[in-house]
Amino acid sequence: MIQHLVIIGVGLIGGSLARALKASGKVERISGIGRNRQHLERARELGVIDTAHTGFEVVAGADLVVLATPVGCMEALLGKLAPHLGPDTVITDAGSVKTTVVDAARAQLGEEKFPRFVPGHPIAGTERSGVEASFAELFEAHRVVLTPAPETATAAVDTARAMWEATGAEVVQMDAASHDRIFAETSHLPHLLAFALVDCLAQLEDRHEIFEFAAGGFRDFTRIASSDPVMWRDICVANALPLGATLERLQAQLARAARAIQSGDGDWLEDSFARAKAARDGLLPADVLDSTE
Repeated sequence: MIQHLVIIGVGLIGGSLARALKASGKVERISGIGRNRQHLERARELGVIDTAHTGFEVVAGADLVVLATPVGCMEALLGKLAPHLGPDTVITDAGSVKTTVVDAARAQLGEEKFPRFVPGHPIAGTERSGVEASFAELFEAHRVVLTPAPETATAAVDTARAMWEATGAEVVQMDAASHDRIFAETSHLPHLLAFALVDCLAQLEDRHEIFEFAAGGFRDFTRIASSDPVMWRDICVANALPLGATLERLQAQLARAARAIQSGDGDWLEDSFARAKAARDGLLPADVLDSTE
């Protein structure tokens, strides 16, 4: 049982976490911290949080603090948070990039408090944002990745693991660098491509006609371009090196495809498409293939 949980950033992820923990009966009280009082009061009205705060004093009595904000905000927030932390408070986050967040936490929390920081990333979400889009089942049957540093206390990891498991999630661990490389390739790049494609087409003179006739394939491929631009800006910047490397590989593949199209090399295109189909059909887990999220 978590006696007092503080969530910084009560949006889709933070709000869904609060709803899930309340539904599981594993939390006694939840406080929300944010910059926008109106948004926080809406979260309180919905029953997502119990108390709303724009300052950090409430952190002093918390068992567990969760940062569910864009990764670009986390270093500053950790600095504001640090003076108010109790001696046993565990801190975790829900950011999609881990190496830069770990570095920020180490710098802002210091040697005494950093071992109680557990970097985390719930692999769940939708293209919607805000507390009104949150729902208790968001994390069920989804993975949460924890990337503890060598200094991270085992008890702190256990606390973060128990919290996420209470939401119905499967918790796994890996190192932060591996996390950032894998998610640059499987999450960050697809979002970048969806944003780029929609932005490219939206600048054409006949864009209204183009989007009017867009069918299921376009809808499915570009759904994630409706995601929060600020959050994804921060993710791309924070994970620049791994994302840049995988983007270069894709650019080389696209250049080769362009040459095949221009030269009429249908054999190369068919071979490439066949390899892609076999890889997707054979490597992706069944729950991913069947998912509509």
